[in-house]
Amino acid sequence: MQLLRRYILYLIRWQLSTPILAPVIAYFKQSPIWGTKEDWIGAIVANLIGGLIFFWVDRWIFKKTDILRGEVWEIQQDIVCADCGTIVDRGYRLAKASNYDHTNDKKPEFRCKNCSRSKYERDWGKPADSANLPIDEEQTKKGL
Repeated sequence: MQLLRRYILYLIRWQLSTPILAPVIAYFKQSPIWGTKEDWIGAIVANLIGGLIFFWVDRWIFKKTDILRGEVWEIQQDIVCADCGTIVDRGYRLAKASNYDHTNDKKPEFRCKNCSRSKYERDWGKPADSANLPIDEEQTKKGL
C-alpha cells in the first residue's frame, strides 16, 4: 500500500511540471503564449507517461546509491592521514551515517584508504567491504 501511495505522489509531482511544459510546447508549435487545449492535454499525457516509466527507473537508481542507505563519505585531495600521518593524494571520512552526523565538523579528520577502512570496522563493527567506501581511481580505471 505504501508503494502505491508513493507511486501516486510521484505521478502528481510529475504533473506539477505541466504549467511549464504546455507553454513550451505552444511556443514550438507557434500557438498562443499559454497554448491551446491540445497543448495542455499533450503536456499532461507526456508527464503521465514519464511518471509511469521513470518511477521505476528512479527507484532502481536510488537503490544503488549509498546516500539512501544512510552513508555519506567525503573525499579530499592531498591530505595527511589523521591516524598514520601518511601524505596521500586522496583522503576519506565518513561524514554521515545512521545515528551519526559529522557533516558540520569544524576540523574534519581525513584518513588514507587503509586507515579509513580500519576505523570503519572498529567503529561500526562490520567489515569494511560492506562500508560502501568511495571507489578509488584505480578501481574506476579497471571498471570495478
